[in-house]
Amino acid sequence: MTSTRDRTAAAALCVGAAVTGGLATDADSRWFRGLDLPSWYPPPQTFGIVWTALYAGIAWSGGEVLARSSGRERAGFARAYGANLALNTAWTPLFFRAHRPWAATVESAALTVSTVDLVRRAARVSRPAAAALVPYAAWTAFATVLSGAIARRN
Repeated sequence: MTSTRDRTAAAALCVGAAVTGGLATDADSRWFRGLDLPSWYPPPQTFGIVWTALYAGIAWSGGEVLARSSGRERAGFARAYGANLALNTAWTPLFFRAHRPWAATVESAALTVSTVDLVRRAARVSRPAAAALVPYAAWTAFATVLSGAIARRN
């Protein structure tokens, strides 16, 4: 029973982050359309495709680690997972709604550090769960560089 509850909770948190981020995104706004984007900015449809796959991996990994761990290790991962998804959720409103690309860059860097920490914590419990989080860490690192490039250009 706890295993199912852990997996459901991990997935629910992930869905909440995805929905919140999706609702806060406004790539059609006049502000965003007016930004000077680097030439290596990915095609817009890339983001939905990549984030869908990443959120699936995050949800599965989170549930897997929570279901397979116990005690302090489980509690530490649960806190780190929640903090990571809070950071994940915060980037979109900072960037798209508050129009603060430098703040979003700093926040994205914190998210990347948090994601690397999740990989480390997951590896103690399940190598497949840790491996599933590696693309998330890579993408958040890329997002940090991209956010910084946008901030510098605007």
